[in-house]
Amino acid sequence: MKKQRMLKKALAALTALLLFTLALAACGAPGAQSSEPTAQANAPASAPPAASVPESEPEPEPEPIVTTLRFSATGDNLIHDGLYLQAGQRADGDGYDFAALYENVAPFYQDYDINWINQETLVTDELPPSSYPCFCTPAALGREVYDVGWRVIAMSNNHSYDKGATGIAATRRFWADMPGDVVTTGLFAGEADYDNIPVQEKNGVRIAYLAYTEYTNGLPTPSGAEANVIYTSEEEVIQRQIELASERADVVVVGVHWGVEGSHTVTDAQRALGQKMADWGADVIIGTHPHVIQAVELLTAAETGKTVPIAYSLGNFVSTQANADNLIGLILTFSITKTTEPDGASDTVVGDVQAVPMVMHYDANYANGRAYLYRDYTDELAAAHGVRARYPSFNRAYITQVLTDYIDPSFLALT
Repeated sequence: MKKQRMLKKALAALTALLLFTLALAACGAPGAQSSEPTAQANAPASAPPAASVPESEPEPEPEPIVTTLRFSATGDNLIHDGLYLQAGQRADGDGYDFAALYENVAPFYQDYDINWINQETLVTDELPPSSYPCFCTPAALGREVYDVGWRVIAMSNNHSYDKGATGIAATRRFWADMPGDVVTTGLFAGEADYDNIPVQEKNGVRIAYLAYTEYTNGLPTPSGAEANVIYTSEEEVIQRQIELASERADVVVVGVHWGVEGSHTVTDAQRALGQKMADWGADVIIGTHPHVIQAVELLTAAETGKTVPIAYSLGNFVSTQANADNLIGLILTFSITKTTEPDGASDTVVGDVQAVPMVMHYDANYANGRAYLYRDYTDELAAAHGVRARYPSFNRAYITQVLTDYIDPSFLALT
């Protein structure tokens, strides 16, 4: 009996010990609950791995600014009496309407940022209109020129002195009264004015314009004239002006009225002066006066190696001249591309040089004069041209032959 009580006590003690051991084990087991916050719960959140922190983007490198302008240059705008009398008829006696003369070519000029033209005649209403040999053209012509899109007017040619000092002053007043975006060049108010070179700024590109003439039909600078031309023989003046223009502008465009009338042949004098102007800093040289087309070439400036396009003669634009080749002209087109670096340094290049041909048309007896681009001129129009009374062979094939005979195909834009 005593042994049984003793055995029960031993079993009870063993059971209690076992329960105590299990309780201790439960307290230290993972996931055991506690009313006290653990050290892990109170620890600050650890930083994410370094690889997950986004890095700042590097600043982009400044890019050069590139500006491109499209430029056109048109030949002799030679207004004979037939043309201004027709314009008077179209206006029914109320002034002059020259729109029909240019309406077929006007859309072409809308594709260009700058349009240059050699205005062969004086333009004014202060003097009566007149034709060969001493020209003066109604002011309505100048306003039509503006409406078509020409903004740069070259005024130095063999007819600049046709009406003496009065004509010079009158045509200068007319062009000065036109909108402010018109630029004229070629008439200077004496030697004191020679450094006042016209410069046009277009989309951040600065273009200087100069114009010279070989002669003025034997007429000297009129007494008391407020302005004068500069002759091609005045090479020291031309050199100084071109060099000065190069300092002030990105591009220097030079118009020069020279050569032999009616001749497709470029003279030695033209070639020599053209090369000198390129060497002095001209970027483009636009020739007029022979009334027929002459070669388009690329010159190389001696010191810089720069390529300088030259059109020795663009021929006539509009006229009522009677010879077949007087009715075939060129429009010189090219691009001007200026690249400005982030530090302000810049470089300007002339390229994409093309000679776009055109035809001056009139019906029998010089009636209904109007200009066409060659690409729009048809065999039917050629068959109706008034010049065929003297030149029966005048047709589109003849025009094509003249163009390909004298213009390098690399420049000629027939379509």
